[in-house]
Amino acid sequence: MPERRQAGRKLKFTRRRFTWVLLSVVALSATACDRGDRPGRIGSPAPQFTVSDGRQSLDLSKLRGRIVVLNFWASWCIPCIDEIPTLVELQRRMPQITVVAISADEDDAAYRQFLSEHPVDFVSVRDPSFRIPHMYGTVKIPETYVIDRNGVLRRKFVSAQNWVSPEIMDYLSKL
Repeated sequence: MPERRQAGRKLKFTRRRFTWVLLSVVALSATACDRGDRPGRIGSPAPQFTVSDGRQSLDLSKLRGRIVVLNFWASWCIPCIDEIPTLVELQRRMPQITVVAISADEDDAAYRQFLSEHPVDFVSVRDPSFRIPHMYGTVKIPETYVIDRNGVLRRKFVSAQNWVSPEIMDYLSKL
């Protein structure tokens, strides 16, 4: 498979990743997607999950009572990488919110290397099967969901965001 360098990082495109990207593009162009003004799952209970990548585990139900910012990302996704510093800053500025990141990385070594090279002080766990993002209707990363204290999906953000923008900080502070 072709390899290329971007943003000082070596990106390796696997056949599975290429197929996933291609299917995502087809799905977005061929069907109505959950990316309108009010996505269909908003206002509904967040799909519950438990995931373990061998080093870290996460049970979403144990975060009930807290506001959760659930981010789907991968270490090979440049927009995902671009938004991570603002997620870190959000967690620092608003400790009452729990930032959780689910990585789609297939390569455990690349994922671990990324985390060792970048300061990520929120929970990140790897789900190479993409099972959890599919539960939420995610087809393209980065995507992020805001879950309220009662476990209800309140908002969906598509693409990289500045998580410490005044608009987002104001929205989160009012939940």
